[in-house]
Amino acid sequence: MNNLKSKLLKALMGVSLGALGAFVVTFVIYFWNLDMKLTSVMEGILLKHYDKIDRDQHL
Repeated sequence: MNNLKSKLLKALMGVSLGALGAFVVTFVIYFWNLDMKLTSVMEGILLKHYDKIDRDQHL
């Protein structure tokens, strides 16, 4: 019985720490607006890629 409680407590602690870690990571991304900074860095690369694609311009 005591062994089951210990395993359950460890599992609950692991899930709690995982959830807290995920919250911290998403909060840091939101606080410093890192998603939009990454998007602005990737924009130049994506524009070069999509400008090279041949397009059918027939109407």
